[in-house]
Amino acid sequence: MLPAVYRGATAGLAPLVRVYLLWRCRQDKEDPARLGERFGVAGVSRPAGPLIWIHAASVGEAVSVLGLIARLCDERPKLELLMTTATVAAARLMQKRLPAKVIHQFVPVDAPRAVERFLDHWRPDLALWVESELWPNLALATRRRGVPMILVNGRLSAGSEARWRVVPGLIRPVLSAFALCLAQDNAQAERFRRLGAGAVASVGNLKAAAGPLGADGRAVENLRRQIEGRPVWLAASTHSGEDEIVAAAHSLIAAAHPGLLTVIVPRHPARGPAIAATMRERDLRVSRRSADEPIGPETEIYLADTMGELGLFFRLSGIAFIGGSLTPKGGHNPFEAALLDCAILHGPDMRNCADMAGPLAAAGASLAIEDAPSLADAVSRLLADPSERAARAEAAARVAAEHAGALDAVLDRLAPWLDRLAPAECGRAELVLRRVVGADARA
Repeated sequence: MLPAVYRGATAGLAPLVRVYLLWRCRQDKEDPARLGERFGVAGVSRPAGPLIWIHAASVGEAVSVLGLIARLCDERPKLELLMTTATVAAARLMQKRLPAKVIHQFVPVDAPRAVERFLDHWRPDLALWVESELWPNLALATRRRGVPMILVNGRLSAGSEARWRVVPGLIRPVLSAFALCLAQDNAQAERFRRLGAGAVASVGNLKAAAGPLGADGRAVENLRRQIEGRPVWLAASTHSGEDEIVAAAHSLIAAAHPGLLTVIVPRHPARGPAIAATMRERDLRVSRRSADEPIGPETEIYLADTMGELGLFFRLSGIAFIGGSLTPKGGHNPFEAALLDCAILHGPDMRNCADMAGPLAAAGASLAIEDAPSLADAVSRLLADPSERAARAEAAARVAAEHAGALDAVLDRLAPWLDRLAPAECGRAELVLRRVVGADARA
């Protein structure tokens, strides 16, 4: 009953959705040139072969499945891949990082006509949805067409579970439409079961299995020359409210470490002008990467307000504070720093990555901080003691390597559906051998 009510309500609201998306275009939150995709109007033709559709909402979810996409392209080259995302930031990043053969489109809004247009054009043979992006019309329409759907890297916070429990008549049919839900951990798996998912398994977090973030080698060397041996640390993926804390910590650290350079990489680069203004109000001298401003001897804050360059700054810093953890955002992936020789600092809220933060803390790889003074103390301590910094970074890399098996586990679970569409180019024994060799190379 509720799915029909939801479908009718969203059909009636479609004109308002169009107005809303046009408003978002003016806010640079939609791409006007590709707005048709949000209404199911495809921007390119469907390729002829069997097609896997992978949907990830925003940057974090999209990045988490890049390793999976690369392996699918490598192991099953006869498959065609379509990736959809919802945000402009994710689309821009995927333009740089997706393999050439993978098609990117914006996901349609969850209105019946938009959903039907999308499915009529793409006719996917298998759908992989990432984390907890559960759109009822899209999920149920896909299922009605007989397309198997699998949730990968499933994550559902306690708050999200509580909200969905208010409408059990809607969430239960949506989750039961999935042939399999692959959750990040046992707690997430249990939440999906309670809400009505059928086949559920806990296989690990794909974010933990991702390889090191890439970086342009020339850019690394260019910035390294500009830094010229100065003490440096990184505040990565910061959110509003954290930049002020980072600025206060910078002033405290600089008193003990003259020439200090603090690098800030905001989670959302569009916040660059506001962050720069905040720093200048505190009489801190800022250079912005988006404006091609170099790091000069007088630069105190280097604001890397660009997209897709976090790997560059992990390589340059050696000490990384993980943003979204001093504000109630749940934290971001600390293994990205761990894989690039960084000692890790984070605030008290790492609930989104608890399965990574816990082992890092147990191994002595990370330091927990609560405010500007504790952040300053931790950074000063690591700058003053390179051997401690190196030991923590080594422990972090070791923990990250131990958690790299999630991708193989996901691929093994997907194999029955993948084999029906396009068997692996090599035999099973060779496939396992290639994975073992790859794991040894990572270690």
